[in-house]
Amino acid sequence: MTKRFITLAATVSAVVLHAQAWGQTDVAPQATSSGLGDIVVTAQKREQAINDVPLSITAASGEKLANQGITNVADLVKIVPGFNYTESAFATPVYTLRGIGFYDTSLAAKPTVSIYQDQVPIPFSIMTRGATLDLERVEVLKGPQGTLFGSNATGGAINYIAAKPTSTFKAGLDAGLDSFGQVSGGGFISGPISDTVSARVAVRTEQGGAWQRSYTRDEKLGDRNFTTGRILIDFEPSDSARFSLNLNGFIDKSDGQAAQLIGVVPLGNPARLGPLATYPIAPRNNRDADWTPEQRPKRDDWFYQASFRGDIDLTDDVSLTSISSWSEYHNDQDIDPDGVALRDYFYNTTGKITALSQELRLQGRTGGLTYILGANYAREKTYQQDDAGPYDQSTSAYNFVDAGLGIPFFVYSQYARQKFVNKAVFANLDYDIGDSITLHGGVRYTKTNIDFAGCTADRGNALGLGIENLVNFIRGGAGLAPIDIPTNGCVTIDGSTLTVGEARKSLNEDNISWRAGVDYKPSRDVLLYASVSKGYKSGSFPLLSASDANQFNPVTQESVTAYELGAKLTLLENTAQINGALFYYDYSDKQLKGRVIASPNVFGPLEALVNVPKSRVKGAEIQLDLAPTDGLRVSIGATYLDTRIKGSFVNYDSYGSQLDFGGSAFPYTPKFQIVTDAQYDWALSDDVEAFVGANLNFQSDTKAVLGNARATPSADLSAQGGLTIEDYTLIDLRAGLSFADKRYKISAFVRNLGNTYYWSNATRITDTTVRFAGRPRTFGATLSARF
Repeated sequence: MTKRFITLAATVSAVVLHAQAWGQTDVAPQATSSGLGDIVVTAQKREQAINDVPLSITAASGEKLANQGITNVADLVKIVPGFNYTESAFATPVYTLRGIGFYDTSLAAKPTVSIYQDQVPIPFSIMTRGATLDLERVEVLKGPQGTLFGSNATGGAINYIAAKPTSTFKAGLDAGLDSFGQVSGGGFISGPISDTVSARVAVRTEQGGAWQRSYTRDEKLGDRNFTTGRILIDFEPSDSARFSLNLNGFIDKSDGQAAQLIGVVPLGNPARLGPLATYPIAPRNNRDADWTPEQRPKRDDWFYQASFRGDIDLTDDVSLTSISSWSEYHNDQDIDPDGVALRDYFYNTTGKITALSQELRLQGRTGGLTYILGANYAREKTYQQDDAGPYDQSTSAYNFVDAGLGIPFFVYSQYARQKFVNKAVFANLDYDIGDSITLHGGVRYTKTNIDFAGCTADRGNALGLGIENLVNFIRGGAGLAPIDIPTNGCVTIDGSTLTVGEARKSLNEDNISWRAGVDYKPSRDVLLYASVSKGYKSGSFPLLSASDANQFNPVTQESVTAYELGAKLTLLENTAQINGALFYYDYSDKQLKGRVIASPNVFGPLEALVNVPKSRVKGAEIQLDLAPTDGLRVSIGATYLDTRIKGSFVNYDSYGSQLDFGGSAFPYTPKFQIVTDAQYDWALSDDVEAFVGANLNFQSDTKAVLGNARATPSADLSAQGGLTIEDYTLIDLRAGLSFADKRYKISAFVRNLGNTYYWSNATRITDTTVRFAGRPRTFGATLSARF
């Protein structure tokens, strides 16, 4: 680790020193003025300078995001230390911030890091793919944000601010091409329609670019076919009333990602492995993976959202805001996550999400008191069905045969319907004591109701026959009459009644989130703050292949009590900014994918969601922004995290071994993260400017599971790294020219300069253990024009 940090520090220093050397040349007059400038954010649902907000915030302008090639939520790892992105083996994105995340694979999994677009919630992670279109900026708020942003923000909140309609005509075009043949293009048009109405239309599409390849045959995977768009209409009938309509959505018909095989540990009888027993392990590089040709991973998804916001100034100091939204998401995806070109495991998932939300708030200022009072209502309905198989080359398909209970089952399905209703009232107060001290307080009461219905269902009668024989064997021993399971019926067993059928459950919870803090601002350039806050994530039902109804039992709500000390210092006449924070999180009832034992215990440990009673996070972060000379900007951010399960927590690992996970670190939580970016702009002539830039992203190793990820039943798996996610360093470079006061720009980029082999996830899929690699070295060019 020390050697890696020395290398890392040397790289960062080289970037900065080279940039400073460029800044000292006198070939042409400088293109930009000195100083870092001010960033205005709406982190507390009102406009404030970022250095006046007593929160840890990472903010980036739309221009910075475009320069660094950040086009989706996953790319935020390049600029936000402490943020981690993982796409599950079942294509559901998981966001983790400062160690707080929720790894679940269902469409209806609520996040711990909430995503908003112009303060409009995007309630499920699977719906966030188009949020990065045509942005003014993005704000990443760290720590529990429950008082203003509601439940499911225990880790933090990400608010994307869309570029707004303009008072004069403006337009732009963007295009790009990379070395894998992916073509991107888009643009916007903005301007007034009348004296009181203005509009902005933006669109972006990404096509092609297959970057994965099969290592057992000549076939490629990874083409993008993604298009997103937005229409914004602003209506301002008077100085005291403002209204905005936002219509946005996306269509995604892209390829999914294939996994890399790193080992085989049979779920059933090893004698049933067949060709899987000798299947070659994937090469250790980014591109090589495998999938079954007739089961090519593919998406056919679409999403749209309509939101309407109204702001009315009741007086000069008091305003009323209403935000209404409706969104709908449809999913149809073929998923082949087993890493082999065999019928070991495959399924098609279809689903639908509808979401309605309404927020009404009153905010104002009187004397030294700034206040927000509000109420929120949200309702979501979800449906998901997974049709698995055929997988006749999986050992588990023959479990009933080997147990003498039936015939092989090659197909089955699982489904779940859920309805979420969330009601909340909230208040937030900031009170100035003199010119230098401000007290902060916030509280939110939330009531959540979730109704669930789901089961594992027979397809083709083979699974149903096996379950019927098993249940009737047990019923016979208990002196009960036999039952019949209809073809294509539910086969989930209710152990309390020894019957089968759909599981129906409800979860009703409430909580009070709160925040208290004080900040001290002795001068305009210094802010010191201390805060304590408590946030909640709502309980959750899983969707999984449930043999027993208890697997559908929900996890109850989790909570985080966060203590934070921070400082924001502006130095050297606004050419240096240092922000730092120390934090401690007391974590109760952390939600985790684990295993349970059914009653009667027929199948051994079964996958389920579980609560970890007590755990904690200790950490520190620092952000340094520099403008040492005209045209040069350097940003360095680092986060240290120490996560632990407190006390004893006994459960089962991915291979069915019972272990005590007390003292284990959280999955997907690197101990160290460092992000560095530097860019130098200079003028070549009166009309031409140039820029060069570099970005470095380092993450230390972490695990994809609790406990010792290398302690697997297979020596081959241990040699391959098991379920550990190894540390990595990625370096991106960019350079370009702009013309006519930056109205036209051409740039070139290289991402993952060293072609570093890295991966973001590793997991067990029935008989195989696999990992999901990051993208290889990619270079390309972009063009943009502004009118």
